[in-house]
Amino acid sequence: MDWRDQGFVLSTRKHGETSVILEAFTETHGRHAGIVRGGISRKMTPILQPGGQVDLTWRARLSDHIGTFTVEPLRARTAVLSDRFALAGLNAVTALLSFCLPDREPHTALYLQSRQLLDLLGQNDLWPLAYLRWEMALLSALGYGLDLSECAVTGSTENLIYVSPKSGRAVSAQGAGDWADRLLPLPPVLLGQGEAPDVEIQQGLITTGYFLSEKLAPDLGHRPLPEARARFMDRFDRQIRSR
Repeated sequence: MDWRDQGFVLSTRKHGETSVILEAFTETHGRHAGIVRGGISRKMTPILQPGGQVDLTWRARLSDHIGTFTVEPLRARTAVLSDRFALAGLNAVTALLSFCLPDREPHTALYLQSRQLLDLLGQNDLWPLAYLRWEMALLSALGYGLDLSECAVTGSTENLIYVSPKSGRAVSAQGAGDWADRLLPLPPVLLGQGEAPDVEIQQGLITTGYFLSEKLAPDLGHRPLPEARARFMDRFDRQIRSR
């Protein structure tokens, strides 16, 4: 069996003396792993860096075998290695995809949005908002999307300022009542409103982070979220405070 697809590198780990097991997020075959012969060579190591865009040919005798990859480079994203914020963002994206995505399940729309997000790396004025929208898309693709269309209590579409941690639905100031201190923030940026300042984006990421860690992660075997996301949040907080 064999197929050819495009994707980007999520991670590698050594396999034997000279090979690696490559995990990639591909356009039509989802998160997929395979052995790359000679993957630790000087030629292949730069190609197999996380985030690198590659052309992949996968071959195996049976579909449930791990198989082997033949890899051709399409686009390197190594320029971000000198930018701590961009590198933290790259690591968060690849770690979350590796953590969240089911093996070999296509998620084409999420793949395309992920690739666009990686293409913005280094544009630090645009990247935080794009990353927040990506986390929203990740939750939606995996069945944990937020419903922010109207208040879960009153049905109103006005003054929506909270998100219910239980249902993932919006709650208005009036609908919150005495439960306000138990609800998550719903900044205007999550509703696509306003100028999206970094402080609002940070609030939005607190909310999406809750659903990643408290809803999605438990359903994946109660594993903690990858530390790479916390490191990105810390780096983002430092960037906000430095301004």
